[in-house]
Amino acid sequence: MKKIALLAAIGVASISAAHAQNAGGFRIGLKVGGTYSNISGDNVSQITGANYSADLGDYKLGYNAGIGASIPISSDGFFSFAPELLYNRKGYELTSTQSSGFNPGTVNGKTIDKQETEQQRVLHYLDVPLLARINAGGVFFELGPQVSYLFGSKVKNQVTTKYTDGSKDKVESNSGFRDYTGVSRDDAYKSDLAQFDISGVAGVGYMTEGGISLGLRYARGFNSLIDTKNQDNEPKAFNNAFTLQVGYLIPTR
Repeated sequence: MKKIALLAAIGVASISAAHAQNAGGFRIGLKVGGTYSNISGDNVSQITGANYSADLGDYKLGYNAGIGASIPISSDGFFSFAPELLYNRKGYELTSTQSSGFNPGTVNGKTIDKQETEQQRVLHYLDVPLLARINAGGVFFELGPQVSYLFGSKVKNQVTTKYTDGSKDKVESNSGFRDYTGVSRDDAYKSDLAQFDISGVAGVGYMTEGGISLGLRYARGFNSLIDTKNQDNEPKAFNNAFTLQVGYLIPTR
């Protein structure tokens, strides 16, 4: 019991010391980083089709960039409000392999051994994280909601046919950017996805006194990604995204 009390006292003292050292004013600047995302839930196959894996190793790589700010709530900067506006490329990818049942089974006299299909769907989002932040001696912890707007998507397919003689062919197709907003000169595409999402965000990172930061966060969507306007029961398919960001928030004092 005494050891627990001692550890608690040391922890409180450490936080208090960091608290006193982390005074700071309003900051604003740029952020850029990588995104590692997928979608999960009982009904994701309504979007992806078969052969989709929601395992962590099968997430899709993307990137994010935008502006961020840090607004002190307490006079010493220990508590702050950290809003951001980010462009974020999320989405998912899936792969499948077919090794039998080809019709026809030969192409230009070569026998097909197997076909590998890869599909990527990029979801173009504007994310607005509205995060509460604790700043402790450079280390920060953040938590809060995020509002997201899906303004377009793009689908890329690649089929690789491998033959028994060791050769292979690749065929790629690209849907091009599909605008869900209707502001482009082309006709707007009707999305099968909900355009607005609300997520919960949690993260940790480090920022120097000069304003250079490195942060890792996770965002989990609460709204179904499937457009449910004409459905009685809400299908379960949600965004998941890890982001690793480098930032520079310019000190204003």
